[in-house]
Amino acid sequence: MRRILNNAVSLIVVVIVLFLVIPLPTYMLDVLIVLNIALSIMILMITMSISEPLEFSIFPSLLLVTTLFRLGLNVSSTRLILSNGGNAGVVIQSFGSLITQGNIVIGILIFLIIVLVQFIVITKGAERVSEVAARFTLDAMPGKQMAIDADLSSGLISEKEAKLRRYKIQKEADFYGAMDGATKIVKGDAIMSLIITVINFVAGLIIGVVQGGGDINSVMQVYSIATIGDGLVSQLPALMISTATGMVVTRSVSDGSLNTDVLTQFKAQPRAIMATGIILAFLGLIPGAPTLPLLLVGIALGVGGFISDRKLAEERKQQELAESEPTPPPTEVQAASETDYYKDINNVYPLLAVEPIEMEFGYSLIPLVDETSGGKLISRIVIFRRQYAQDMGLVVPSIRLHDGASLGTNQYIIKIRGEEVARGEILVDYYLALEPENPAGDIDGIETIEPAYGIPSRWILPENKEMAEIYGYTVITPLTVMLTHLSETIKKHAYELLNRAETIQLVENLKKTEPELVEDVIPNVISYANLEKLLKNLLREGIPIKDLAIILETVADASATTHDLDMITEQVRSALSRTITRRFCENGQLRVITLDAELEKKVLNALTKNEHGIYLALSPDIIQQIMTQLGELRKKFNDLSQTPIILTSQVIRVYLSRMINQFYPDVYVLSFNEVTGNVQIQAIGNIVLQAPEAGTK
Repeated sequence: MRRILNNAVSLIVVVIVLFLVIPLPTYMLDVLIVLNIALSIMILMITMSISEPLEFSIFPSLLLVTTLFRLGLNVSSTRLILSNGGNAGVVIQSFGSLITQGNIVIGILIFLIIVLVQFIVITKGAERVSEVAARFTLDAMPGKQMAIDADLSSGLISEKEAKLRRYKIQKEADFYGAMDGATKIVKGDAIMSLIITVINFVAGLIIGVVQGGGDINSVMQVYSIATIGDGLVSQLPALMISTATGMVVTRSVSDGSLNTDVLTQFKAQPRAIMATGIILAFLGLIPGAPTLPLLLVGIALGVGGFISDRKLAEERKQQELAESEPTPPPTEVQAASETDYYKDINNVYPLLAVEPIEMEFGYSLIPLVDETSGGKLISRIVIFRRQYAQDMGLVVPSIRLHDGASLGTNQYIIKIRGEEVARGEILVDYYLALEPENPAGDIDGIETIEPAYGIPSRWILPENKEMAEIYGYTVITPLTVMLTHLSETIKKHAYELLNRAETIQLVENLKKTEPELVEDVIPNVISYANLEKLLKNLLREGIPIKDLAIILETVADASATTHDLDMITEQVRSALSRTITRRFCENGQLRVITLDAELEKKVLNALTKNEHGIYLALSPDIIQQIMTQLGELRKKFNDLSQTPIILTSQVIRVYLSRMINQFYPDVYVLSFNEVTGNVQIQAIGNIVLQAPEAGTK
């Protein structure tokens, strides 16, 4: 029994298909027609109650099933009309008599009007909206993915929430794509209803007059009522389903159900309601105008608008009273004069302190930071610090936030160790719209460059936000812009934030779970100073240091064969291959740039050793060739929205990375030892050593 229930929908679809072949008795057809009407009403009510399309994600499939159901009933009713002398049941007879009211011509015209309204207005409009929504949803996917990645990297959301958002974006694209195709089914259903109506009427006249021998007037009376009734019981559900289709695809800009949105947004404009009522009342006083209905509606709207206006005024008054409650005055502290304070030399030493991270901002940006004014920057930084510690294994130190008197009102700067490393400017009362590759339309705004990723953008007014999203722009708040810039700056300079004290703190934290390992390695195998350098080497190239136990174990093993810190670092990187692969791999695939074998050999031969260590001594023309080709290949990674990666041998990796980092800091160099074997490597480019041109030496 449970297996039958689990496959009930499949069985129902099979039965609906059989309606096209198996004759139905009139009483069963009556029940099924009423069920069809009830189902269409239910679907319409559901679409008016949802707040977003994905709450009714089965709608495209349901649209196909209901259309097939109506067509099956149409075929069954046609069979009964033509074979049973125009008798197709009580429901069709009642609807036909209701619409004709004894006049066949009027009945036919009313029926045609209903069909044309459904076909030309509702169905055609829903089809166009579905087509546009599908196209814009697909165009906006890359920008939405970037926004999710930015929120994830800045710590606003967790990895789990990011996966849910990506899944939702994919489901939205699939849904609107399915709706685009499903609306074509509704259009075909409307056309088929007209064809079936014509067949019923013409074939019924032929059968009634030629085969039945009746007079043409009585035959036309019988078959026209049956035909109109059949068309009406088919078109009414079709009209409601088409309306539901339009409802679903236009719910993208709403926050609640249609009922809630209509009531809320109309009640928020009481003066417009009152003005409408006054205008109608004045029109009712014009001689010759329909006075009574105009006055009734005008007075009702005026009273309703007045009541709504009074309620809104009371709500505003209560809100103002709550905001204007006096706060206790701050206690005034009488401090000594500045000169007297600094007479004590011990008070001068605190001025020498350098903050690890510092952020200064202009006057207009204070509301984004001040928690008493509703600012959320500090709470967002806390979330980012937690997320970054989980991902990279480094605790971001406290960030000093303060206003900067020398800055513009909309500017902010980020300092690392007391020196400015980044600067930006945001407009608090605007939104930042990140421009897509091929925008569907142009939006008014102030052109700018997004500070964290350098994306061409526009500052737009809040009222243009919805239109910008429709055109494919990714719209973010000023707070998100500033926080994303801060988080990306911290990631870029993370190795500068790791000092000796933090290194010791990380080791002490590991000692709680691995005391024997720490005691064995530090300081017998590696000192805190060298461990700090090693961890900085990893952070400089974006490698997490979270698995400190594996790092120390590898250091202990590698130190038995070499004391070169660079070589030890390379072996640590090999031990962290799973972490590195997860960091740079996407969907089991790693897209990379490779070096020609001849070029790798040239780089290897260029390694030179002196008293300070090993360095790379390539000729300028070879360096120029590498950088020129790399600059061209980087464009492919930009098109793929992926980090540029060069894959090479372990021996030359570190030296090649240092050279490339001087020209392209965003390019990462990995070795084959750092990529796990279950990853598919795809080379999208190869850097080759070109022969010198003729005539050159």
